[in-house]
Amino acid sequence: MISSMSEKKGEKGRIIFHVDMNSFYASVEISLNPSLKGKPLAIAGNPKERRGIIVTCSYEARKLGVKTTMPLWQAKKLCPELIVKAPNFDQYRKASTRMFQILREYTSIVEPVSIDEGYLDITEYVTDHPLKIAQSIQNRLLQEMNLPCSIGIAPNKFLAKMASDMKKPLGITILRKRDVQKILWPMPVSEMHGVGAKTAEKLHTIGMETIGDLAQGDEHQLQKLLGINGIRLKERANGIDHRRVDPESIYDFKSIGNSTTLPRDISSQNNLLTVLQKLAQTVSARLKNKEVYTTNIAVTIRYKDRTTLTRSKKLGNPIQEEMDIYQQAKSIFLKNWNGTPVRLLGITGNDLVDEKHAYKQLDLFTYEKDAKEELLLEAIDHLRKKFGEDIIKKGLKTSHKEGHTDTSFNKDFLLEDDE
Repeated sequence: MISSMSEKKGEKGRIIFHVDMNSFYASVEISLNPSLKGKPLAIAGNPKERRGIIVTCSYEARKLGVKTTMPLWQAKKLCPELIVKAPNFDQYRKASTRMFQILREYTSIVEPVSIDEGYLDITEYVTDHPLKIAQSIQNRLLQEMNLPCSIGIAPNKFLAKMASDMKKPLGITILRKRDVQKILWPMPVSEMHGVGAKTAEKLHTIGMETIGDLAQGDEHQLQKLLGINGIRLKERANGIDHRRVDPESIYDFKSIGNSTTLPRDISSQNNLLTVLQKLAQTVSARLKNKEVYTTNIAVTIRYKDRTTLTRSKKLGNPIQEEMDIYQQAKSIFLKNWNGTPVRLLGITGNDLVDEKHAYKQLDLFTYEKDAKEELLLEAIDHLRKKFGEDIIKKGLKTSHKEGHTDTSFNKDFLLEDDE
């Protein structure tokens, strides 16, 4: 019988798990072909191309120096015996679906945050010690699916996420608030969940090198530097996080956009494209300010008779630059504009991903195309040399429910500028 934590835990707070699958794509391949177990395995965007990029790899490959986003030729040089397979996203999605089915057998309060990770709130569903429940989850995923995972146990989402990263593969880590100063504060601020490369750079300019520095930082200085996010990050660094585990959050529709009502109805294609370029510039600036990329571009056209048309395009890879946004918007506009006078134009970037996590999305779209771009490989290599190996990590994938238009960037959603 499931007993309520209100009887057992009193005012001690919530019990949150963060379940993070280990080397998920490679692990799924091994579960499908057990002969791969214990061997150096990599999933690459296009194994046939010399310039293919490593999407993920097994821990055996990692021990030999193979890393995510590494060029395939470089990985093969480090590990000639490397087994390389092309991504099989249908199988990965099936495994993900089954994984979350198992998690929901322990609690209905499950929040997926990507294909291979999610939060659980087990506070009201505890029948045993949380550590035993975590071990049960880990064992079931391993025995029933042959998939390893690491689990963080904590009183809130931030600490649970930090805990799950502390021991991989097959780790279970408990992180209490009283452990924050001893365990988290000595860590580099760049290793803190929620701190991207640009944010870490800004924090370094005011002498904040560790999580402890951030935790003890001046609030006014942080707010001036990072806005409200500065205060939020200081709270996180002190182990404070009031966010609830929200099963519906996977449907959040995150958007940043800009629209403008034209001073007069315009039918000149060149003039309309000029307006689009200006909108792309604004959207790009807002994306950079929020430190996010967009993976979906939408264009809104309102005609003289106030008929409004919105068309969107899912992108092969995340974009943020003005010219990239403009080219995508221009293509959508020219394909859908009927040639009559336009009253309003808008560009919106949907399905946002953190700058820090943008490269994760490459494996979800057209990783192979980017594998052909040597400049991308050089850029990734440059970032790693300049900011460290962890500059490009796995991250979140946002999803949305059709028709759902709430946004966590409300002030930026299709804002209209008066001209």
